[in-house]
Amino acid sequence: MKSLIIIGIILIIVGAIGLIYGGITYTTNKDAIDFGGIEFQINERERIDMPPILGGIAMAVGVGLVFIGRKGKSRE
Repeated sequence: MKSLIIIGIILIIVGAIGLIYGGITYTTNKDAIDFGGIEFQINERERIDMPPILGGIAMAVGVGLVFIGRKGKSRE
C-alpha cells in the first residue's frame, strides 16, 4: 500500500503545478557548435501545457490514492 501513497503524492504535486503554473516548463541543452576546445550550447525552454481540469483531476485522484493507501495500511 505504500506505493499507492507515493503515487498519490506525486499526482498531487503534478496536479498542483498544473493548476498554479498552467503546465510544466523544462530546459534542454543542445550542442550548436563544437570547434576544437570551444563549444557552444543552446538552452531551449520547452513547455508541456496542462489544462486546469487535468490538474484538478490529477489532484483528486492523488488524494484518493493516498486515502486508499492509508486506509489499507491501518487494517494490517
